[in-house]
Amino acid sequence: MDELEKLKNLYSRWAGKAPVSCGRLPGAGSGRKYFRLAGENGISAIGTVGESADENRVFIAMALHLRSKGIRVPEIYAVSEDSSVYLQEDLGDMSLFGFLSRGRTSGKYGAEEAGLLENSIRRLPAIAVKGAEGFDFARDCMYPAFGRRTVFYDLNYFKYCFLKLKNMVFDENRLEDDFEALAGQLLAADGKYFMYRDFQARNVMLKDGCPYFIDFQGARPGPLEYDVASFVWQSKAGYGEELRKRLVEAYLEELGQLIPADRMVFIARLRVFVFFRMLQVLGAYGYRGLYERKPHFMTSIPYALDNIESLFSGTFLGHDTGDLRKIPGGDLEGAVPYLRGLLHSIWHSGAVLEVEIYSFSYKKGIPEDGSGNGGGYVFDCRGILNPGRFEEYAALDGRDGAVARFIEEKTEMPVFLENVFNIVDMHVETFISRGFCHLFVAFGCTGGRHRSVYCAERLASHLSGKYGVRIRLVHRELEAGR
Repeated sequence: MDELEKLKNLYSRWAGKAPVSCGRLPGAGSGRKYFRLAGENGISAIGTVGESADENRVFIAMALHLRSKGIRVPEIYAVSEDSSVYLQEDLGDMSLFGFLSRGRTSGKYGAEEAGLLENSIRRLPAIAVKGAEGFDFARDCMYPAFGRRTVFYDLNYFKYCFLKLKNMVFDENRLEDDFEALAGQLLAADGKYFMYRDFQARNVMLKDGCPYFIDFQGARPGPLEYDVASFVWQSKAGYGEELRKRLVEAYLEELGQLIPADRMVFIARLRVFVFFRMLQVLGAYGYRGLYERKPHFMTSIPYALDNIESLFSGTFLGHDTGDLRKIPGGDLEGAVPYLRGLLHSIWHSGAVLEVEIYSFSYKKGIPEDGSGNGGGYVFDCRGILNPGRFEEYAALDGRDGAVARFIEEKTEMPVFLENVFNIVDMHVETFISRGFCHLFVAFGCTGGRHRSVYCAERLASHLSGKYGVRIRLVHRELEAGR
């Protein structure tokens, strides 16, 4: 019996009737396969085919334990006798990562987006503290506790998949001295908590506006600071200093309700964990980008380097780094003087492509490319039916859902944009490979409010998602009318 038939039979036993539909869901980074099964009465479940029965058992044990502690994780409905497949609660299709897509593109997070980020991180202390209470890590965990071996695994990954692939010339002994000192700083933190290991926006699902948590099978005993660093300092999220401070303060407020927590000690050690996390990220970006030559990962490297550089700016979350260095486990500068110099030299020599995208009205002229490079593209959207001619859309603009639906369903815009994407993608990939820093793209229409704005938004989202390039998005006529 193949895995899909196993899932259908499992659903039939659980729901009492066979499913009427079974659709494959897009895969994530792992080899697990997900299917949405639904019956005539609309009852749905997510069928999961894991990479191994042992991993399935670990996930199920963790899910049952976390739910018993009041943590929002998917309910486990049914498990096959051999643990090769199982059914879990259907949390829908909207992840926190997907919800934040506009903020990542624009670099601006609104009140609703910031509120959901805060709501999510406020749940993390309970996962860490209550999740560790009564959980048998020796029996129901696949990975060793956070310790010297796991630290050096990630540090060596960074060395061989980033520094070596960058063709950096460095003193091996001095680098290893810094690695030893950094490991000492990291291991000064208490490692007895339930460390999610992959706590990020992609693993937070939004159901009825509430965050639920998935993909925690990689959890292990570890320190509190690791998951906070992973969530708040996601390399390309660009949350900004004020939002980061808000998220960390929210975390500490909730943590203080569960265990005594020294705020300054936590923040001092958090800075060291952010640095360590960025080294892990650079290792992954180096392998995928510098070795496999995938543009998306190549252009992500500067974001991680920017995060690292900001750690040595003199303040961290509003605290003087000189004060933080005095706290045991918080002396980042003293631990990595040589490595900091290597990274600083890379940061100053690196370049990342910025794509400047404009919407405009032809009545007011084509925008000028202020970079001095010239070139790029100007696309004329006036051949597309104008939503602004219809009364119900006249006061709206291309960012509004009603306008977007009209454009997508009633015009030839999808075909137009497919051709635009193909042309611009070719240009972007060439510029990335040649190390160029700027590309200009503009969309013009009659009033600069509907078609051109829609196109500029779509191209910004497309390029940001596919390549991770920096985007400067300007709606000239909308901004002029503020």
